[in-house]
Amino acid sequence: MSRAAPLLPREDAREAALFFVVCALCFLAALSGLIARAAYAAADAWTSEVAGEITIRVRGPEADTQRAVDIIANTEGIASAQALTREESEELLKPWLGGAGIPAGLNLPRLIAAEGAAGAWDSVAAALKQANINATVDDHETWSADARRVTGTIGLVALSAVALLGATGIAVIAFATHATMLARRDIVELLHLSGARDDFIAGLFERRFLMLGVQAGALGALLAFATAAFILFAVRQTDEQAWLLPQLSLSLADGLILGLSPLIAGAASMFAANLTVKRSLSDMV
Repeated sequence: MSRAAPLLPREDAREAALFFVVCALCFLAALSGLIARAAYAAADAWTSEVAGEITIRVRGPEADTQRAVDIIANTEGIASAQALTREESEELLKPWLGGAGIPAGLNLPRLIAAEGAAGAWDSVAAALKQANINATVDDHETWSADARRVTGTIGLVALSAVALLGATGIAVIAFATHATMLARRDIVELLHLSGARDDFIAGLFERRFLMLGVQAGALGALLAFATAAFILFAVRQTDEQAWLLPQLSLSLADGLILGLSPLIAGAASMFAANLTVKRSLSDMV
């Protein structure tokens, strides 16, 4: 029989409730970590697709479109410039207007797609204005900054939730450890007065709560994985709508988050138990 058995018997009615609480906290923390990772991945996916792209809408005579293309292509910092055909413009509008086609009499905006270095849109706008061409230049930087800010905020909130749940878990383990010590105060005091070192007594609690944290963390991580997989399956987009949102999937980084969850839960439980036991022992005469 283990030396810890008399002090911490394996069968404890209160331990099932504690296991459930720690498991739930680990589940929420792991899921929050996955959400944070997904938010930052979404920001990268959204912004990388439009980085360096510039869209110019030309108004006025038809001839201004080709003039604008020539001016833009010769502007410093621009790698390429091409006027979109009516068919290409209709393809861009198809997700909103459907595939029935655009009425022939409907005037579509004349668009020019260009690629260039960051900040090149200022030079493009100035060159078009100097040539008296009525055009609107959009480099997507404002939209990209908004997307990064929103997803960054979501990720920060999710990471804050992870930190709060971790602190809550440590507090729960500390409370459970203190309750266990009170329930066996006579045995703990006897060991303490008999000369047992604080590290030895704390080690009994550390090992017990380490295993509880690892097991609860593993189950919580497994539930978080199942939940994340279900969410990805439920919100997956059809091929026709895949352009709307970045295609998210479980990655190696997600596996690392899930794999570390039981280890972090076990280490936090052991730390909380050790700190609580040593503080309680220091108060004993």
